[in-house]
Amino acid sequence: MKLRDIYKCNVCGNVVEVIYGNTESLVCCGEDMEKLEAKTEDYTVEKHVPMVEETDEGVEVIVGSTLHPMEEKHYITSIEVLTADKVLRAELKPGEEPKAEFAVDKEEIEDVREYCNVHGLWKA
Repeated sequence: MKLRDIYKCNVCGNVVEVIYGNTESLVCCGEDMEKLEAKTEDYTVEKHVPMVEETDEGVEVIVGSTLHPMEEKHYITSIEVLTADKVLRAELKPGEEPKAEFAVDKEEIEDVREYCNVHGLWKA
C-alpha cells in the first residue's frame, strides 16, 4: 500500500484513498479491501476518461469526450488532479456537469483521475 492508492470495499462499497499508512492491507466489513487500478481506455457509450484543457487560471478537467451522465444512480463522484506534492479534488453531485477547474499549471500535473460510482476509477 502506498500514498494515493485507492481501495474499495466489495461488501458495502466504501472507497478510501491512502493519505498515510504503513500496513499491508485495508479491511472493511471484515474483508480485505480491493486496490483499484485506474482504467484508461473506454469502449462503452458512457465516456469515462478525463480530458485536461488549459485555461487562463489553470486547467479544466472534463470527463468524457461525450459528457458522462450525472444521474442519481450513475455519476462521477470526484475528479482529482495530482502533482508531486498535492492532491486537488473536486467532489461532484448528480445533476452537475462532469467537469472541474483547478488552479494548477498543466506542466505540474503528474496524474488526473476520476471515480464513477458505477464503473470505478479512471485516469487520463
